[in-house]
Amino acid sequence: MVVHIVMIKFKDTTTKEQILDIKNRLEGLVDKIEPLNTMEVGLNFKASDRAMDLVLTATFDFKEGLEIYSPHPAHQEVVKDIKALGEYTKVVDYEK
Repeated sequence: MVVHIVMIKFKDTTTKEQILDIKNRLEGLVDKIEPLNTMEVGLNFKASDRAMDLVLTATFDFKEGLEIYSPHPAHQEVVKDIKALGEYTKVVDYEK
């Protein structure tokens, strides 16, 4: 199994509604991208200088699933908005 974790820090100008929209769209990718097994998206509730605003954890059976997911048009639609609204992201991919 492959686990894909992304943490996003949004710009100060990004609204809670925009962040919630990104969350919902990310969760909806499970029904749109075949190799994507699960997608869990959490929103941070605790203020801290080290805190990120959103974290997603996605799982795939194999590395190839992640390779299909990344360029998929449905995923890229959300990525485009994350890039526009986000300050920066951090990513970790590992095998379990």
